[in-house]
Amino acid sequence: MGLLDTYDLSMQLSGDEGARRLSAAQRRLLYLRLVDGGIFDGSGTLGPPLCVVFEGWDASGKGGAITRLVAPIDPRHVRVISIAAPTFDEKRHHFLSRFWPHLPGWGGMSILDRSWYGRVLVERVEGYATSEQWRRAYDEIKAFERTLTDEGMVLVKIWMHVSSDEQLKRFKAREKDPLKRWKLTAEDWRNREQRPAYELAVTEMLERTDTSYAPWTVVEANDKTYARVKVLETVNSALERGLLKAGIPIADMDQKL
Repeated sequence: MGLLDTYDLSMQLSGDEGARRLSAAQRRLLYLRLVDGGIFDGSGTLGPPLCVVFEGWDASGKGGAITRLVAPIDPRHVRVISIAAPTFDEKRHHFLSRFWPHLPGWGGMSILDRSWYGRVLVERVEGYATSEQWRRAYDEIKAFERTLTDEGMVLVKIWMHVSSDEQLKRFKAREKDPLKRWKLTAEDWRNREQRPAYELAVTEMLERTDTSYAPWTVVEANDKTYARVKVLETVNSALERGLLKAGIPIADMDQKL
């Protein structure tokens, strides 16, 4: 049994409980973002940068979770960046260099759909990085994240985890839906055939880059409602800790806002 097999993918929430907790978490996040940006009380005091990194299986629900995460927030107060394959020019530089422009400043929030972890996932499995490059990347990534968090950044790293059977079910559903068919590509099917190799890469990534300053949160995502609620509540908890660490007071969790 591998690390990924230890997560209970049967976790789920009823529609009513899921809707209640999601609404509460979204309202809480809106409040925390206003506090973080120095807007809630008009003080102008900026809280720590908040960066949420999403990784996960194809069709694991990253897009849906991101949609719920940004829903309560004014578009001026959050940036969503979809990370694609590096360009020719980007390949001329160290692989981490292209991520700096996407990082939030104090009082800001960025969400990365895919990230620097591509180095030890797709680039490793598909052979886009040499063995020496991706093996070296674990320590480089940890040093990079340590630099960010030492400066005060709240870094939330999320792995969206679904079973192989659930992934196949979602692939087939996308195939039949004309409004979602664009999400499914030949590359997705090819990647699915290499799932064992990706499982090894994901396991090593989680084991080697889960740190006290930038821990991983594995989200059991077979049930979309459960996954979305867990993502929101995880981000809220991390931002609350970051604000308190920065000496910025926030209302009690149970206080009505």
